[in-house]
Amino acid sequence: MADSGWIAIIDDDLSVLVALTRALRIQGLRSKTYASAKEFLSETDDPPLCLIVDLQMPGMTGLELLQHLKRTGKFIPAIVVTAHGAATARHDCEAAGAVAFLTKPWRNSNLLAAIDDATGIRPKI
Repeated sequence: MADSGWIAIIDDDLSVLVALTRALRIQGLRSKTYASAKEFLSETDDPPLCLIVDLQMPGMTGLELLQHLKRTGKFIPAIVVTAHGAATARHDCEAAGAVAFLTKPWRNSNLLAAIDDATGIRPKI
């Protein structure tokens, strides 16, 4: 994965960032973590292959981040993770470009399948 890109993990919960980083590393996937959407947007590196983004964050929500990216013409496939799985939130996120919507706690197999859908990279399952 080192030569084929990386995955951005955006969540205000440190334990989620650590758990996701560990889960992706076990699968041979490289990632970078961000504690907020604004922190991610301030990054100047190459864009990630996909985002794993929390829906509910202070400052700028995951949905607002996806809407911002869409408005600015930057399409980055996104996987939204949330403890609040309302149907309207799912619909709004998908309309803003989310390729998957997972409720916490999720199964790693579902997350890895979503990464495959978003990037075409098949993690070891």
